[in-house]
Amino acid sequence: MADLMRTSNPALNAKAFQGEGVGLGEAMTLQGTVNKTGLLLICVIATAAWTWNIYTRSQNPQAVLPLLAIGGIGGFIFALVTIFKKTWAPLTAPVYALLEGLLLGGISAIYDVRFHGIAIQAVSLTFGTLAILLLAYRSGLIPVTEKFRLGVVAATGGIMLFYVATIVLGFFGIHFTTISGSGPIGIAFSGFVVVVAALNLVLDFDFIESGVAAGAPKYMEWYAAFGLMVTLIWLYLEILNLLAKLRSRD
Repeated sequence: MADLMRTSNPALNAKAFQGEGVGLGEAMTLQGTVNKTGLLLICVIATAAWTWNIYTRSQNPQAVLPLLAIGGIGGFIFALVTIFKKTWAPLTAPVYALLEGLLLGGISAIYDVRFHGIAIQAVSLTFGTLAILLLAYRSGLIPVTEKFRLGVVAATGGIMLFYVATIVLGFFGIHFTTISGSGPIGIAFSGFVVVVAALNLVLDFDFIESGVAAGAPKYMEWYAAFGLMVTLIWLYLEILNLLAKLRSRD
């Protein structure tokens, strides 16, 4: 069972259902997980709209920087709390979503002022990707084999290590301008990251289905929804970055 539930998502990893009282009390359902995911999306949209409106009225990044910091740092903290205390997910997952909304709303507004309409394009592509991959997964077009899992996990780990290295080296004045820029290499890298982020959705679908089949406890619906939100938010930000690179070349 552990192998079947392996995923590169740090929230939905191979040990997420271990020791969670499987088979005791009311069990996790697919519909319940979908409902919780919808509620988390509402939380994200609500705070994102608020931060968006603050920025668009002021046209001043300084007006939303405190909210971006609160959203980014707070979201990271509550994500860690949720991962290590899964039983708290019914409370911590909505807080995580609200905090991430602050971050996404501000970032999206800043991008949209520079590239008009880019935010709605990124949102449309994110949910379009979600729908297409869910259909492909349910129809069996993308079989979740062990090699597929390992490939996505390895690629995701490599990307995360590169991001960490970029942040650390940035403090010493070392920047990967070729990759972060809008040239062919930078666009190719962003395209690769978008593909890897999207493939993580397939692993998340498989993980959730495995949890339902295993009879995981009811609160794991919130935890699974939280894990899916982590991937969706990452995918959205990567698509937004890719679109910005493409449009900066116009």
